[in-house]
Amino acid sequence: MWETYKKGYKAWLRLEKSLADNSVQAYLQDIEKLTQYLSHAGNLAAPDKLQPEDLEQFIRWVAELGMTQRSQARILSGLRSFYKYCVEEQIVREDPTILLEAPKLSRLLPDTLSYEEIELIIAAIDLSKPEGERNKAILETLYSCGLRVSELVGLQISCLFLDSGFIRVLGKGSKERLVPIGENAIRQIEIYRNTIRNHQQIKPGKEDILFLNRRGAQLTRVMIFLIIKALAQKAGISKQISPHTFRHSFATHLVENGADLRAVQEMLGHESITTTEIYTHLDREFLRKTLYSFHPGFRK
Repeated sequence: MWETYKKGYKAWLRLEKSLADNSVQAYLQDIEKLTQYLSHAGNLAAPDKLQPEDLEQFIRWVAELGMTQRSQARILSGLRSFYKYCVEEQIVREDPTILLEAPKLSRLLPDTLSYEEIELIIAAIDLSKPEGERNKAILETLYSCGLRVSELVGLQISCLFLDSGFIRVLGKGSKERLVPIGENAIRQIEIYRNTIRNHQQIKPGKEDILFLNRRGAQLTRVMIFLIIKALAQKAGISKQISPHTFRHSFATHLVENGADLRAVQEMLGHESITTTEIYTHLDREFLRKTLYSFHPGFRK
């Protein structure tokens, strides 16, 4: 019974909401958790038979599993999306999630790297190996453009406008945006293409993908994570680092240096300015240094 609802919901997310495969999968996993709970509780009722109390108990069950408040809020968002689909498809008359309360979230400052730390990570790349030039181009592009890792691995050669200093990025919900790209990244992409990529045997269908593995296929998100983790370790940086750290650093460095928040929102591809506003909560050390540098009352 629930498999039919899940299939319909999956089609709705893809066709009506135009969500990327990763987002679709995340929403489906939320509903999978719900059906797991209902099965465990012996109440695998249809969506129109579930009451707000049933869903409240599900959220409580998720909390008892030890999930963070942020994870709980995301699952609740998935539930609301599912019931929006159910209302539109007339599977239910009323949305039982309307009165459900989301856990209160604190705004977490994203982990960032200093420019010097990014330079150390890039310097740790072994350029004597064929993948070295590619990895340097990857890191330069991540930091120069603030890309999501899914945007990076899907970046196409036909979307590079390097003479104009821009790339076209396919972001969440298949939304396109133009992002400026810096000279270092442009130079390294051209080195990678001319010395490494042009000599590879490329798998059919991947001819337009920029970054390839040694077999001529598209890199995975996990591979990017492993590359960055290994380089950070080699550079002696102990922070918890992921590809997203480069995106956070890109945005934080822009805001710290006075960039307009709307421009940063556009470059990051954030739908809402409130998502970008997290970067205005700069770390205390940066604020302290700014005060000592520019406020007369703090100068020695």
